[in-house]
Amino acid sequence: MAKKKTQKKKVQCSKCAGLCCRYVALPIDEPKTRGDFDDIRWYLTHRGVMVFVEKKSWYISVDNTCRHLSRKDYKCKIYEKRPRICRGYKNVDCELSKEAYDYDLYFTNDRQMEEYMKIKFDNNKIDRLAKVGKYKRK
Repeated sequence: MAKKKTQKKKVQCSKCAGLCCRYVALPIDEPKTRGDFDDIRWYLTHRGVMVFVEKKSWYISVDNTCRHLSRKDYKCKIYEKRPRICRGYKNVDCELSKEAYDYDLYFTNDRQMEEYMKIKFDNNKIDRLAKVGKYKRK
């Protein structure tokens, strides 16, 4: 059986705007309780903070440009001495070479999380009460 050739997109460094150098994203524990989700809601009250879920893993993202990113040409001013995380970043991971992200969930403010919490916790209240006989469905 012939193998299907995958076409690699060529990274165009000359068009780079340093997108990967404009935020920090870190994994966070998956929230389980209403309190956990409320803690995340607190994160989202701050400017430049987003929370997203990608491949079932939760992350907090903070918009904050690296101080070593040149504003003139978006090149790294310490490229030869850049941190290990930067050195590990591969061109195939470049945000210019990919389509838009396909997040499982994406929150940009506390109101979105509050709405999600209402759906996640409050809409299920009727089902829980019905199970213990305190609420009968019509």
